[in-house]
Amino acid sequence: MLANHVVRSLASPDGSFPAATGFGMADVTGLLRQVAIFKDLDDGELARVAEVCRTQEFVSGEYVFKEGEHGNRLYLIVEGEVRISRTIPGSGEEALAVLKPGSLFGEMAVFDRSERSTDAISNGGTKCLTVARSDFELLLDFNRDIAYKVLWACVRLLSSRLRNTNDSLRSFLAMSMF
Repeated sequence: MLANHVVRSLASPDGSFPAATGFGMADVTGLLRQVAIFKDLDDGELARVAEVCRTQEFVSGEYVFKEGEHGNRLYLIVEGEVRISRTIPGSGEEALAVLKPGSLFGEMAVFDRSERSTDAISNGGTKCLTVARSDFELLLDFNRDIAYKVLWACVRLLSSRLRNTNDSLRSFLAMSMF
């Protein structure tokens, strides 16, 4: 369960980013700038997102989340890897992807307030920046410019994913006809 993990704020009460976390404001905004849904934000807007980020660490083999759990947080890999998989009845775990540093995951359940569609498992130990859904929603509610940019970036990202899925399905169907 997520409640067993250490989640800590990156920012101190005075707004600074303490050295103990291993991140400075420039580090966090630099990481966020690489994420598709945040790439259109300016430095000030990225700093606002950084304010709601927390760090979370997972040991190798630990579940970040399990399929069917309520999705309340999105994750950005800072160090390590995360294996995205599903359990197939009768066959066991099927790995769908291995995500590397800079990858964002868990965002679908945050966007649509649904359950997790896959398992996410730390692969060799992982450090992530995380944003809780409630913090993400408040950020968008009170920052119209950020909301506009992030939501349009999400539309582009989801459209791209759908296009890729359609292409994969087309290839699969073409191969199965022979």
